[in-house]
Amino acid sequence: MTALQRDASAARAVGRDKAQPLLRVQDLAVTYEGSPEPTPAHVSFEVSAGEVVLVLGPSGSGKSTLALALNGLIPHDVPADVAGTVEVGGLDTVENPVARLSPHVAMVFQDPDTQLVTGTLLDEVAFGPENLRLPVDEVLARAESALRRVGLWHRRFTNPDRLSGGGRQRLAIACALAMGSSLLVLDEPTANLDPNGIEEFYAALGELAGAGDRAIVLIEHNLDAAVEFVGRVIVLDHDGRLVADGSVDDVLRRRADELHAMGVWLPTSARAALRLRRSGLRLDPLPLTPDELRAALDAEPAVTPDAERAQSPSPVAERAQSPSPVAERAQRDAPPARRALVEVRGLTLRRGRSIVLHDIELDIRKGDFVAVIGANGAGKTTLVQAIAGVVRPPRGTVRIGDLDVGRADSRTLSARVGFVFQNPEHQFIAHTVFDELAHGLRLRHLPDDEVRARTEALLDRFGLRDKAATHPFRLSGGQKRRLSVGTALAGAALDGGAPLLVLDEPTFGQDRARADELLSLLRDLNAEGTTIIVVTHDMQLVTEYADRTVILREGRVAAAGDTAHLFADSELIVGAGLRLPPLRRAFDALTSHPELAGIARLADLPGGTA
Repeated sequence: MTALQRDASAARAVGRDKAQPLLRVQDLAVTYEGSPEPTPAHVSFEVSAGEVVLVLGPSGSGKSTLALALNGLIPHDVPADVAGTVEVGGLDTVENPVARLSPHVAMVFQDPDTQLVTGTLLDEVAFGPENLRLPVDEVLARAESALRRVGLWHRRFTNPDRLSGGGRQRLAIACALAMGSSLLVLDEPTANLDPNGIEEFYAALGELAGAGDRAIVLIEHNLDAAVEFVGRVIVLDHDGRLVADGSVDDVLRRRADELHAMGVWLPTSARAALRLRRSGLRLDPLPLTPDELRAALDAEPAVTPDAERAQSPSPVAERAQSPSPVAERAQRDAPPARRALVEVRGLTLRRGRSIVLHDIELDIRKGDFVAVIGANGAGKTTLVQAIAGVVRPPRGTVRIGDLDVGRADSRTLSARVGFVFQNPEHQFIAHTVFDELAHGLRLRHLPDDEVRARTEALLDRFGLRDKAATHPFRLSGGQKRRLSVGTALAGAALDGGAPLLVLDEPTFGQDRARADELLSLLRDLNAEGTTIIVVTHDMQLVTEYADRTVILREGRVAAAGDTAHLFADSELIVGAGLRLPPLRRAFDALTSHPELAGIARLADLPGGTA
């Protein structure tokens, strides 16, 4: 969103009580069966045409529940007790069915698979307008326009199952756009998109918002791109209560410390600025984007009185990320032929007639913390699924130590590798969170007392004790992710940790506090000897945690090696359809503060934790 668009949005927000709002939420409280308290809890706000409203809050605060209530899925399709009122286009969402509400409100979910039903992309996007009984020409025009906006028109006759996770999310967005609804509700819409896709997505939404004839309610954890698009921010606390409602300046800039303490995500540049403030820099107003951070630093003199020191890069900035202690020890002590824990040789995989992976050759050493990155459709998820034995390679071999993954049975594999899916629901089998965590332990025929003790310890470790009796599908997105990691670790913990843990988008749907907690846990496991492989689109996460990185491009390994070394090659990163992490974009072009040059990790900044 441009500055003019943001000003216009703010002006509309000021006058929203004078015009008929598109959305009116009054004292809304939603309580699921078995839940002691409602989340959200007695929330009230209004949204008018032209507004772009960002909803923030820690995991479990009720953000996704709020979204489901806005289009009537709660209570019509998802049972829950609803107090208060929600009106969209003047229609009460409790009194009117979802079909009647659909021309007024469209929604994009966290998991696109929950809303895709037809055999081709064109049919999928046309499905909604067809059900509105629009003329055929208008249906096709809407479908083409929406598919072009998300870059999928050339694949209009493809089956949605052939798309990558990010591709299916773009398709879900196209379906919402084709409905032409005056209110668009987006629940983590960019979670499965690569950095290029995120930029294209927000560019498309920016055009829609600029027209001023519809409103957008956005639930998003990735604020690095979203912050330039929104004009208003609403914040829910841990109990689902509304604790902030105002402009970006009022909420994100002026209350950043409060939000950070609450565990809410902030833009990377804001988190960096909070640390730098504690080192003595003023940085007021608080920068929210790499460009703002760079400009604020260039306008402010260095704090240190040592002129010579100020003119030379700091030792922190000069050092590259070093391998983890376990990885370093493994390289030094292990015989040359045994250094690789995972060996991939000649791996080729097809999906239908398309080759997803082309003759992959890859070694991953014991004790590495590895990030697998690449644009949507590059083959990231397929590669890690093949490594974990989720899919068996028809051509090529994958070995974990002396184990041939393609020939191993599931029980043997589960003792060597834990796998966490991109969509947590795909691995849940029990009816309560407690039983989900206990399932693997019970299969080992442990005494009941030991199963209970170990399960309760996992509930505490992942912040799920108060959800022990809840059905896994009733959890928030972040809670589901924590549960899925917990189930992968439950059995491994019996043997002191599995040799290999593979996670597909581990921080998807989590608040900052829980994401930091999970990543710290993974780092601790890594230090104890577990090899970690993560698939992620979060380039800042990669630079913060991964010792080594594998870059995939069109099903091939474009590069593999030390993370800091690879990210120093801007052409390599951009050529793979990715973007440099926010701190690199902010610091690389600095004309002052040479002590910050080359820093890519928040952990390397002065000023303490942030």
